[in-house]
Amino acid sequence: MRRPLRAHSYRTAAAVVLACGLTVTSQQAARADPPTLTRVRAQLAGLYHDAEVATDKYNAADEKVAAQQKRVDVLNARVKTAEAKLSVLNSQAGAMARAQYRGGWLPAEMQLVLDDDPATALDNASLNREAQQARHSVLTALSTTREDLRRRTDDASDELKHLKATRHTRKNEQHTIEQHITAAKKLESQLAAAELQQIAALDEKDADDAQTKWVSTGVLKKVGTEATPAGRKAVAYATRQIGKPYVWGAEGPNSFDCSGLTSQAWLAAGHPIPRTSQEQWRQLKHIPVEDMRPGDLIIYFSDASHVALYIGDGKIIQAPRPGRWVYVAPAASMQILGAVRPDA
Repeated sequence: MRRPLRAHSYRTAAAVVLACGLTVTSQQAARADPPTLTRVRAQLAGLYHDAEVATDKYNAADEKVAAQQKRVDVLNARVKTAEAKLSVLNSQAGAMARAQYRGGWLPAEMQLVLDDDPATALDNASLNREAQQARHSVLTALSTTREDLRRRTDDASDELKHLKATRHTRKNEQHTIEQHITAAKKLESQLAAAELQQIAALDEKDADDAQTKWVSTGVLKKVGTEATPAGRKAVAYATRQIGKPYVWGAEGPNSFDCSGLTSQAWLAAGHPIPRTSQEQWRQLKHIPVEDMRPGDLIIYFSDASHVALYIGDGKIIQAPRPGRWVYVAPAASMQILGAVRPDA
């Protein structure tokens, strides 16, 4: 994915703009001048960028729903456990009461008068009273705990409904963006082969220029070259995925989106990390780019909407965008926001 060059409001109308500007025959497309190609590239990049942002938001919403569902399940289990304990204690209390009734239970003071051993009777009465008080305290505490758990479960269930509604909204937004992507792909298919080659050449030139500028700062003389054992495992996993297609929301084993690839690489290395690029940027330890080492993640664009795995020698492995495959690319081919370290 290339750096977006248009505002969001401009992008949302990009499909219409492209439809007006590119509904041409192959012969007309072949005569398009470079500025037109530049504009088309910017518009397509904007569409792909918005689609990736929407997908990232959906993935984040989905992850929150899954976490909240686990919380609700745990609370429900705890409620059932408390209720089971209450049932047992209530049964024991009832059994004791029935036993005392059948045994002709007498008040403690009468037992003291009638018993041949007043000291033993006094001890027995005291023990019975303590047992009853202890059981009553436990029953009260368990009842309070059960009610508290029920309230928390209800609150958690309400939050789960809210998160599911948010996920549904994100899914609808993603669907709208995917419609734009479908239109963009259709328009791309109308370009002549020469046009597509020119666009690819412009993309490659931009990437090479950005990489050359980045390398000229001397950054590669500072970055680390040795990965940690976990970092090597993450790089090895990502390397095995090269050639697999990019698919929205996919996290393997046959296809990936950008953060699906990085999260699965580090899961394979024994370090689970957040699912989305934005959460990876928010939760993982930030490190200076010049302190990177193989296995670290590079986060791209100001909204942290893209992520790739740094593999050393100024290169990354990334899942770029629809229609592309997991591949090795120059680390500075996109706008770098920063770097994070999963195994800090």
